[in-house]
Amino acid sequence: MDHRKLSDHFSVSPQISAEDVEKLAKLGFRTLITNRPDEEVEEEEHRSSNISKLCAKHGLNHHYLPYYPGEMTFDLVADYEAIMKTAPKPVFAYCRSGTRSSHLWGMSQAGRMDLDKIVETAADAGYDHSSLMPVLKFYATRRGKNG
Repeated sequence: MDHRKLSDHFSVSPQISAEDVEKLAKLGFRTLITNRPDEEVEEEEHRSSNISKLCAKHGLNHHYLPYYPGEMTFDLVADYEAIMKTAPKPVFAYCRSGTRSSHLWGMSQAGRMDLDKIVETAADAGYDHSSLMPVLKFYATRRGKNG
């Protein structure tokens, strides 16, 4: 498992295995978000229903929030923010490579965190958000701040 920390209460990674759910619980994570759509996975163990059962077994809250490639929407970001508002922390999210999970984090921080800091934090975790700058600026503007 390639664990990449974006904040004190949020980390992302590429696809996890069934065995990783127990490891995440032992590491102290309290919530797991699956951003990888079930339609992308071939192995049964990676389907959200299986991950959800494992989360229940190991005391983790689980949310299935599929993020289809190229389909960033206001509703998707709002749903992510709603989960993060109430989810027990720390939270761990994953998709195929971790990129989409990191994008949701970045969009949720726009207007709350300096935009250059969002891009820098993502880069430190191995994700290039520089091409997202126009969208980050737009999200920051929607929140009434220029980031």
